[in-house]
Amino acid sequence: MSRPPLPPFTEETAKQKVRAAEDGWNSRDPARVALAYTEDCAWRNRVDFPTGRAEIEAFLAGKWRRELDYRLIKELWTYAGNRIAVRFAYEYRDDSGQWHRAYGNENWQFAEDGLMERRIASINEMPIREEERLFHWPLGRRPDDHPGLSDLGL
Repeated sequence: MSRPPLPPFTEETAKQKVRAAEDGWNSRDPARVALAYTEDCAWRNRVDFPTGRAEIEAFLAGKWRRELDYRLIKELWTYAGNRIAVRFAYEYRDDSGQWHRAYGNENWQFAEDGLMERRIASINEMPIREEERLFHWPLGRRPDDHPGLSDLGL
């Protein structure tokens, strides 16, 4: 199985890879998202270190059970060869109705077939008031005309 675009990345193909990842995560479909990773992909996500598709899928299923109305924006930071660095922000509410915004950076490394083989994420989050929310599109893919992180001043 191959997952274009393939490394080595250009600016255009790196941006395509970032948008594809954003779209996948905004689907909130753990099985679909897990297919973007190699069978033995290694993650570092805060204090969690899932390895392999099955653990990644289970991690994401738990994440999206807790993080309701999840909306994410990713932005390319830099790229070289088979690596891409992104920054991101996402908003969600918990089951008590409290909204949160998380900010972070990810470093991605890809196998020759375009599947991600390593993901290192550093994430901080804070509670926000509902009126502070910035991501208001209907659940699912962010519309092409919705502002990105830089446009929103994030």
